[in-house]
Amino acid sequence: MTLDGEVVVGLDADIGYVHTGFEKNFEQKTYWKGIPYAPRMDYLAFFANELAYVGAVERLIGIEVPERAQWIRTLFAELNRIHSHLIFLGTSGVELGAISLFFYCLRERDKVLDLFEMVTGVRMHDRYPQFGGVAEDLPKGFLAEARAFCEDMPRRIDEYLDLVAGNSVWRDRYRGIGCITPETAIAMGLSGPNLRASGVPYDLRRVDPYLVYDQLEFDVVTGERGDAFDRLMCRTKEMYESVRIIEQCLDSMPGGPVMADDRKHVLPPRHELHTSMESLIHHFKLVTEGFSVPAGQVYTAIESPRGELGCFVLADGSAKPARVHIRDPSFVNLQALREMCVGRYVADLIQNLAMLDPILGGVDR
Repeated sequence: MTLDGEVVVGLDADIGYVHTGFEKNFEQKTYWKGIPYAPRMDYLAFFANELAYVGAVERLIGIEVPERAQWIRTLFAELNRIHSHLIFLGTSGVELGAISLFFYCLRERDKVLDLFEMVTGVRMHDRYPQFGGVAEDLPKGFLAEARAFCEDMPRRIDEYLDLVAGNSVWRDRYRGIGCITPETAIAMGLSGPNLRASGVPYDLRRVDPYLVYDQLEFDVVTGERGDAFDRLMCRTKEMYESVRIIEQCLDSMPGGPVMADDRKHVLPPRHELHTSMESLIHHFKLVTEGFSVPAGQVYTAIESPRGELGCFVLADGSAKPARVHIRDPSFVNLQALREMCVGRYVADLIQNLAMLDPILGGVDR
């Protein structure tokens, strides 16, 4: 940064120092072993990362995902969205010294992770989506717990809004900060809440539906001014819509299998491993050697909590991808940091950074 007193007059964002090499890690592993790398790219949107990678490989191998698995994936994608937005909102409070909001958001986040643990056995980095469906069906008692969460969560969001939108100090601290016009937001490649806060109603769940989003009713939340307050409100109000989607998934969840009947790419049922030597050998070879993917390339994009998360996979016919490239929305969103900060006080920098990427702005700070 170049400062004139406390005013930012120049800024050059160099994010090369936090490069993690995930794409090359993908290319060194079989497709099957690449799944656990996906959630660790963004530990707040771990499920969304898995969906993008698994979805790209599924298109390459042409596997048909059962309908029930599609609904389950949609449900957990929205739980993951709430999880990410809660951490964003809580750490935004810390920036202003409002530590109580952080604790409230962690309380609800813990309930979200309880639901993940109930189904997957772990709270994060679950490896639940797999090629052809999901690893396990929903356990007994999950629907009741999820409904209880959906009944309670809107009241909690109301409380957050009372603390944020109803607080004059908070409003004055956020309004007019880091304004981005719709034209600039599009030119900078912004997506997700950062783009919609500028008044552009672009949401991949609407414009290019995947999973079962085309069968669901929900509103695309937008802002008007494109400032920090609108970005804060967009993420907070999106949690209402995620609850609506989860409730619809619970009400409309179809029966049937949760994994495709494709022994070439899918692990044999667990019960067969005790009675069938062929199934045991197939399981061993699939996990250790993987499966070959026909030569080709594909790009799959989903609406992650941060925005458009894309996964490009180039296959050369072997069991390992020749190239994997991730379109990380936060990576692209950071291009707008200079536009948001130049001419503003240095005290607004962390706040603006948190709006573009909650991890860099809050959790990792």
